Amino acid sequence: MRVFNCDHCGHLVFFDSVQCVHCGSTLAFLPDALTMAALAPAPQDGAGLWRRMGGRGTAQYSGRLYRLCHNHIEHQACNFAVPANDYAEYCVSCRQTRVLPDLSETANRGRWMQIEAAKRRLFYTLARLGLEPAPGRPGPVFEFLADLPGGPSIMTGHHSGTITLNVAEADDDERARRRIALGEPYRTLIGHLRHESGHFYWDQLVRDGGRLEAFRSVFGDESQDYAAALDAHYAKGNDVGDWAERHVSAYAAAHPWEDWAETWAHYLHMIDLLETSASYGTEITVPGIYGAQRSSALDPFAKPAPDFDTMLLQLVPLTLLLNSLTRSLGQPDAYPFALAGEALEKLRFVHDMVREEANRPTVPPVPALATVTATIAPVPAPSPSSAPVAAVNAVPAAPTPASKPNIKKNSKQANKDLR
Repeated sequence: MRVFNCDHCGHLVFFDSVQCVHCGSTLAFLPDALTMAALAPAPQDGAGLWRRMGGRGTAQYSGRLYRLCHNHIEHQACNFAVPANDYAEYCVSCRQTRVLPDLSETANRGRWMQIEAAKRRLFYTLARLGLEPAPGRPGPVFEFLADLPGGPSIMTGHHSGTITLNVAEADDDERARRRIALGEPYRTLIGHLRHESGHFYWDQLVRDGGRLEAFRSVFGDESQDYAAALDAHYAKGNDVGDWAERHVSAYAAAHPWEDWAETWAHYLHMIDLLETSASYGTEITVPGIYGAQRSSALDPFAKPAPDFDTMLLQLVPLTLLLNSLTRSLGQPDAYPFALAGEALEKLRFVHDMVREEANRPTVPPVPALATVTATIAPVPAPSPSSAPVAAVNAVPAAPTPASKPNIKKNSKQANKDLR
């Protein structure tokens, strides 16, 4: 994630900032411009409206009017702004959330806020890659649910355009417990969302994008029994064999769908790391017996865009530095991965497909579909005694031919946890 500057005073600000600590300006992220901006109240233009600040005649000044996302007004839970000519109460990220846990419970409110923060980061990266929002096709829908006494355990997964996340994953102790039980080196909220978004985009870009045969030549045949493959994977416990040459993670070896989703998530990790490094102008010197190797930060969104091999070449020294820094603080490796062989070719496949998709001519939005996606909004918190419910105005994704089996796919959690 890149860093930003307050366009009123120039001070450093961050993606999740809501106020400049230097000049005190109100800050918001503008999804239509993919940047942070200082906003000034504009009551003369309408109730609840804000105008973008910045010196007239500068590149930052637009004078555009915005509203703050309703989740910011009501819960202080979002820093995205909504263009004044967009009549939705919620920002483009929050309106994707269809189901919430009971927010009258303090713990659930904190969990939901953490998950939404991670989701906004996912939105940003997908938007920079040209994948979100996508004119003419719906984006993912999210359901954030809590386990209820006497009810079924909530499974994290994706099915037919809906990404479900158990809000317990926002608790550090619970996430660590599951990570240790499953023998995982890495488990985070952003990792979950990136993984599940991979399943969503598999449907859109691979299955419905005419890339099935190309996918199978790299990842294998996804038509093999998914449930049986997961059962076989979890039956092995932590002894999953020699997977490192072919996969980015042990879980990726379970089934081609999971191989794809893990690889997709890893590609988004890679993009975010490189963009962050480039934003700080990082230069790294790696000492060696044959002389020092120097590398400079590489922006994955630079024009012209860097190719995959160049990005990978810059990633290696960056992860060496990153892990050395976290070890210096007594923390485990922030990047606990070692990529090789076929795993790299799978990452290259994702990279090439994303670039190809981003370069496709823009398709004019379909009015009816745009109306559907605009109606998806968070629901009011249910009463403590009731289970979370879907918003009455939410519209499920339309079924598509040759859809996956009716299985709520699980990202590394429930199948083993529920054995």
